Amino acid sequence: MRAIRIEEIGKVGLAQVPDAVARAGEAVVGLKAAALNHRDLWIKQGKYAGLRYPCIPGSDGAGIVSSVGPGEDASWVGREVVINPGSDWGGNPAAQGPDFKILGLPHDGTLADSVVVPVSRLAAKPAHLSWEEAAALPLAMLTAWRSLLTRAQMGKGDRVLVTGVGGGVALAALKIAVASGNEVWVTSSSDKKIRAAAALGAKGGFRYDLDGWVEGALREPGPFQVIIDSAGGPGFAGLVDVAAPGGRIVFFGATRGSAPELILRKVFWKQLSILGSTMGNDADWAAMTAFVGTHGIKPVVSDILPFDRGAEGFDLMDRGGQFGKIVIRH
Repeated sequence: MRAIRIEEIGKVGLAQVPDAVARAGEAVVGLKAAALNHRDLWIKQGKYAGLRYPCIPGSDGAGIVSSVGPGEDASWVGREVVINPGSDWGGNPAAQGPDFKILGLPHDGTLADSVVVPVSRLAAKPAHLSWEEAAALPLAMLTAWRSLLTRAQMGKGDRVLVTGVGGGVALAALKIAVASGNEVWVTSSSDKKIRAAAALGAKGGFRYDLDGWVEGALREPGPFQVIIDSAGGPGFAGLVDVAAPGGRIVFFGATRGSAPELILRKVFWKQLSILGSTMGNDADWAAMTAFVGTHGIKPVVSDILPFDRGAEGFDLMDRGGQFGKIVIRH
């Protein structure tokens, strides 16, 4: 079968690999579409833990079950599914255990014609989603759900700030918060992306790359009870400033590195909670998929590439011009 494979740091391309075969407890999914995440780009760049090459990346995918392993429920065969990319969370719902894995490393991922996954990771494809939208759903929407609902405990009436709008998780957080009836604002370095976010329900946004955005946000609309961030870096201090007393700042990434200085007196005086979040457990997945179905939420798809041009998606993501998920269509 075909695969988009990372051969070594910085080198990705098409390869022929052995067909996927299910063992006991597993299923083979013939993929209709797969989506990229920054995780895949970091693996290509050699900036991720547990690297091994060559590897087939890809955590997100949707398709049709083509076979199951010995002793598994054969009724799965022929069903349209979306894949939960996380497995072996462990017994503590508060945090993943040492055996937690994300599809695409260490195990071969969804950037191939077929993928082997545990049967327990299969879920029915939401009927209102296209193949491309279904492929864009899992990792980003699950990460956003846990950040907002499990970690930040977002409630009705909370004003929410989503930073760096344009990425898959940020847009998923925007959609979840808007569907929940909350007032949502965004940040970006692009006026175009802020306008696009407003079209999806954001009340407005701020250019984080311009001086004075913190003061402007505090004037209108005022401080935020919930802040979702994936950048960190020098800008994290501004998030502390725009957080409301008792506010919760949740970060699920650190694309701009560690915060160089965190003024602790602001954190304790404002009674802030600074929370880390990664992916989600099975309860998060079940709640997220139910919410998506009830509210008819559709992930934002930025670009769709045919499989034989899928390697171009890595460069597109590296340039950062996308608004939503980059999807590779089979």
